Amino acid sequence: MKYRTELKDDLLFVRLQGDLVAGTDTLQMIEEVDGLQDGKVLLCAVDLSNVRFMDSSGMGVLVSLLTKFRNRGGELVLIKPSDHIRKLLIVTKLNAIFTIAENDDYAAQFLKESIY
Repeated sequence: MKYRTELKDDLLFVRLQGDLVAGTDTLQMIEEVDGLQDGKVLLCAVDLSNVRFMDSSGMGVLVSLLTKFRNRGGELVLIKPSDHIRKLLIVTKLNAIFTIAENDDYAAQFLKESIY
């Protein structure tokens, strides 16, 4: 899995590409996201539009990120998961805890409204 992060107006965008499975890349990504600005970033959008496959460990990564942001009073949304990833979220009932946005603008709007 490849990833890149970008910070725009106090919103962190994490862009994932490839397969979201356990590995050194996912651990590195979690540590980087958690350490940004000493954990002061409260809002995060994870772009899943280029994720082809996700297994249970990948779901664990998403839940871990969500928990980290919510524990510090923030929020996390998922951007445009593929049909395959959406089905996984539904089957595992994780769609009940994640907000899904269709694009960056909707994600940013939802996140900004979630803390005010």
